[in-house]
Amino acid sequence: MQILMWLAGAIGVALLSVTALVMGARFGDGPITIIPGGLLTSGERFNGTEPDWTFASDIMEMELQLVEPPRSRTTWLQVHGKKLYVVSGYMNSTLGQLWKQWPAQAQQDGRAVIRIHGKRYERQLVRILDDWPVLKAITSEVNRKYDAALSVDMAKSGDAWFFALEPRPETQ
Repeated sequence: MQILMWLAGAIGVALLSVTALVMGARFGDGPITIIPGGLLTSGERFNGTEPDWTFASDIMEMELQLVEPPRSRTTWLQVHGKKLYVVSGYMNSTLGQLWKQWPAQAQQDGRAVIRIHGKRYERQLVRILDDWPVLKAITSEVNRKYDAALSVDMAKSGDAWFFALEPRPETQ
């Protein structure tokens, strides 16, 4: 009987610890791997002319926070032609529709903050719908960098959404 009580207590402590971790990540400074986070508040804020994003070509992940709603997540990033892009796949799948709400939110209000190597950049997410040469270049970069199987047809079908991370109009 004492072993069962001890086991129940240990499970309770473990559940509380996981809950605290998730809640801390949710309202803390950014995401923890796949667990969404809150506002990106730490790190130097970039103030300057538009960067040449080629410095990020081999960086695998960045933190992306929408201004509205103010939640952050970890995403892959792509660089093409000195510009920065992000892709969200599985948009037509059941899992994607449940898990990936940020692309639709970004289409409504594209203001975002990204953090790369501790530096924060204010951005505007702009969905790319029919710039086929750019979409082809981004899919090639995703496939090279992440050994993925992305195609331009996925953009055409809406299965993958592509966004350019442009300067925000008020920060230009």
